Amino acid sequence: MKLHLVLRFLFGPVPVYFSALAILIVLTNAQYFGLVGVGVPHTTKLVSSAPVVSVMKYCDIFRGEWVPDAEAPYYNHKTCYMIQEHQNCLKYGRPDLGFLKWRWRPSGCELPRFDPVQFLKFVRHKSLAFVGDSLARNHMQSLLCLLSQVAYPKDISANPTTQNKVYHYRAYNFTISMFWSPFLVRAREPGPDEPARTGHYSLYLDEADPSWVSQISRFDYVMVSAANWFSRPSLFYEKRRLVGCSFCSRQYGVPDLTLYYSQRRAWRVALQAINGLDSLRGRVVVRMLSPMSHFENGTWDQGGDCKRTQPLRGNETVMEGRDLQFYNAQMEEFRAAEKAAAAKGRRLMLMDATAAMLMRPDGHPSRYGHLPNQKVQLYNDCIHWCLPGPIDIWNDMLFQMLLV
Repeated sequence: MKLHLVLRFLFGPVPVYFSALAILIVLTNAQYFGLVGVGVPHTTKLVSSAPVVSVMKYCDIFRGEWVPDAEAPYYNHKTCYMIQEHQNCLKYGRPDLGFLKWRWRPSGCELPRFDPVQFLKFVRHKSLAFVGDSLARNHMQSLLCLLSQVAYPKDISANPTTQNKVYHYRAYNFTISMFWSPFLVRAREPGPDEPARTGHYSLYLDEADPSWVSQISRFDYVMVSAANWFSRPSLFYEKRRLVGCSFCSRQYGVPDLTLYYSQRRAWRVALQAINGLDSLRGRVVVRMLSPMSHFENGTWDQGGDCKRTQPLRGNETVMEGRDLQFYNAQMEEFRAAEKAAAAKGRRLMLMDATAAMLMRPDGHPSRYGHLPNQKVQLYNDCIHWCLPGPIDIWNDMLFQMLLV
């Protein structure tokens, strides 16, 4: 909409001497007047919308270092209302803000900053689905906040109280959906007599979760990720028969196959299900795990915390234990599925952001996911990421991948 028409609509005929003041008022209050998303951004910090080409054509964007950055983040807890409470580090008083002053620099190139204008132009008339757990949701909310510089979506979820979400950007006819599936396979929560954190989940490791498998064929882009939930006590079923478990006693009469068995099997079945969709028309991106090893001085349930205030360098990080085993299994299953997809003329893409995030023990909410005096049963959060924060780099990477 042309600016002079906007002014005329809002104020009627505008005298010449009033024009400058009216323009200032409209631009300053664009969000209030509902103009965000129809051509009037509510911030001046927007990247040029000139045509862009992915740097992935000549650079590995997943290997590099975090370097100091003088630029302020694109959004904060006051400009983006879609930050989930327990990742709202600024709202809840995190005292050090140094974690916001770094950017990812791949070896051999500069990773372009996320351009919300160009992104929305690129995805016009398209759809994007996130599939996975709360880190998939963390990723989606980062994207929603980055795009909030230009437009806010309408929540058109069928049931606003569920974990599944649908957001629509009317001006661009672009839809973002979230499919909650923390194990990627069919799963059942612990029974009513078992606590959710220590009770056993039932995982059907040979059945991909139909809640997302039956839906993703209609999307242009699909972002799949999962890892952390496999660390929970679980019972393993194959062909609807109990075959093993993790963190279990002999009461079930089956062997403890460990969480590594379920994680590998679930990824294999999920990727096979994707390749088995004859009607799949979109591009599937698989994101490797987000590190779970940033707890120090104790485990997540034994007082462990993440109090660091700046990134590590690449030569200061070591991936080992659970992270390493999960990573290797996921990579092996992806490579096998990638070959199977290529044989069918399809392309699976890998977002290998693990190394970059391994260097960011400073970017988690820790205890700043609630008010200091609030009486809540929350552990120090060294799994999810502050918004804004290092996780925003995932959308820098994602845009580059979609451009290829």
